[in-house]
Amino acid sequence: MAAPPALIAGWARSPIAPYGGAFRDLMPHDIGAPVVRALLDRTRVSASAVDAVVVGNALGAGGNPARLVVLAAGLPEATPAFTVDTQCCAGLDAVSLAVGLLASGQAQVVIAGGVEAWSRAPIRQHRPSRAGDAPMEYERPAFTPFPACDPDMLVSAAAYALANGHTRVHQDAYALRSHEWALARQGGIAAEIVPIAGVAHDPYPRELTPERAARLPAAMKMPEPWDDGAKLLTHRPDCSMSMLAVSPRADGAAFILLATPAACARLGLLPRAEWLGGASVGMSPETPLLAAEKAARHVMEQLGMSIDQLRAVELHDAFAVQGLAFCQAMSLDAQRLNKRGGGLARGHPIGASGAVALVRVLADLAQDGVPQDVGLAAVAGAGGIGAAALVRRC
Repeated sequence: MAAPPALIAGWARSPIAPYGGAFRDLMPHDIGAPVVRALLDRTRVSASAVDAVVVGNALGAGGNPARLVVLAAGLPEATPAFTVDTQCCAGLDAVSLAVGLLASGQAQVVIAGGVEAWSRAPIRQHRPSRAGDAPMEYERPAFTPFPACDPDMLVSAAAYALANGHTRVHQDAYALRSHEWALARQGGIAAEIVPIAGVAHDPYPRELTPERAARLPAAMKMPEPWDDGAKLLTHRPDCSMSMLAVSPRADGAAFILLATPAACARLGLLPRAEWLGGASVGMSPETPLLAAEKAARHVMEQLGMSIDQLRAVELHDAFAVQGLAFCQAMSLDAQRLNKRGGGLARGHPIGASGAVALVRVLADLAQDGVPQDVGLAAVAGAGGIGAAALVRRC
């Protein structure tokens, strides 16, 4: 059997703090650097042994946040630093690219993951085309050159829920379970978290009842369909999307230390997992939430694996309807997905979310599994892109 292209020596992440919360004054490197330092301490790897750092970041508005993380973490000035922006997929894509650096012989030890400081994201403006005109603020960039095919992700998710009959009751039940599991199993994730700004746990998960959830306002309510253009179909179930069913904006970071087998032997590293394969895919931008499923299928088909062979499955569920659709399409029991709560319960630090999902898979395999157990991490991004990875516990 060929040697794996990358072994995983360790992982770490920050708490995921809600937008405007505990990390509201921190820049990306303020969140990412403590996680990198902790990762080096946990693996007992010298900063000088790191050949490169690859960081996913979506809201930094240019520059090279990875370089700031390298310097703030105290790594040598000579350390190469690469920033990746594939929006929500960036953290997981950064790890895949790091594996490529190892496989190609360009590096032997790489730290990769993602960081986002949404609370400090720059205000975005389009430069006026004529002198004297005011600049135009915008919330998000275009993700396709065709405006008619570039819906807001919230609008797209709400339309998908309506078209496929995913009721608000089912969406809220899925989200409530995510919060319930996150609260009940916080002790099981403590080891992966690096305390920052006095926070040592994910602060967002809440205790909610179905009755209280039902009173929450709708995040997006699509127009009810008409049967003949004149009369509402009153029997249609409520498929609106509540605030509970949407992953909230957040700040956070997650990183993985990867090394070649030769580097592990040279440095005396005991690998805890191995990278089996990754996939980055594209599809129709009108329904981007489905891209995580496509990426997951792609990497499993490449490796000849089925969903039933997986010990841990982590989807960054930006929307409850995305989790419901993923389970339905993959024939996956929802009880097996995100078993310590998902993105709905943690929050969505865009460029870090895919890396957080991978850390969760690795931590679950280490805690609940046995050697040779396999786990899957998957995430979808704006514009109809998806990323997924399979890892195996050593």
